Amino acid sequence: MTPTREDVEADDAILIKRSLNEPEIFAVLFDRHAPLLHRYVTRRLGPSEAEDVVADTFLAAFQRRDAYDWRRPDARPWLYGIASNMIGKRRRTETSLYRAYIRSGVHPAETADTQVEDGINTLAVNRPLVGALLGLTRMDRDVLLLVAWAELSYQEVADALAIPLGTVGSRLHRARAQIRQALEQAERGE
Repeated sequence: MTPTREDVEADDAILIKRSLNEPEIFAVLFDRHAPLLHRYVTRRLGPSEAEDVVADTFLAAFQRRDAYDWRRPDARPWLYGIASNMIGKRRRTETSLYRAYIRSGVHPAETADTQVEDGINTLAVNRPLVGALLGLTRMDRDVLLLVAWAELSYQEVADALAIPLGTVGSRLHRARAQIRQALEQAERGE
């Protein structure tokens, strides 16, 4: 199926609704969102897990598309919410990756292209930051990284994680305070 200009320009809700009768149209949604979702998951879990998590995310989204809230024209929060759940199931992998960052200072997905493309090396060389991320609860880390790396708004994070908007604010505040404290301690050599 070659998407039409109308397909490419349609908002996500329209595409998802159409995919109920035309399942192949869901591929437009994949093409639209998979690259950034893949980058986000790679940062969280490394390249070896990213392909599987992105594939699992879109499979779950496809299977649940009939429950999508048609009033939401942007499916990114929904997709990132599904991906966050998939990442949560691989918490040990994320923790191991962060520990590898701390030991080596190198991100496993880091190449000259990715350094230029998205600054991935900034995390890899900042061991105190990685240690601070490792110290966050999974829920606080999800909120922080959805805002910082996926560039979702507070409301989009609330939608993605199915939590109240105020909870997003409090988790983000707590995560930022813990990160700040950990970085200050590292700077003092504690």
